[in-house]
Amino acid sequence: MDSTIRTAIAAADGDDPYRALRQLHHARIELTRELDRAEALAVRRARTAGASWQVIAMALEVSKQAVHKKYGRG
Repeated sequence: MDSTIRTAIAAADGDDPYRALRQLHHARIELTRELDRAEALAVRRARTAGASWQVIAMALEVSKQAVHKKYGRG
């Protein structure tokens, strides 16, 4: 992932703006996926450790309802 981001950033200074935009777009998608996975893992670990939805929501700076809707099970 790190090399994908470095390549995309370097391409922004290149001669082909279309290529740069495509690489930046794909790097953003990859980074977002990785961050989403890491956040989901951290939420599961926090819940397992006894954290309330309210505490998790405060850490993520979202509403309790939003975090529960995204990560809650039924």
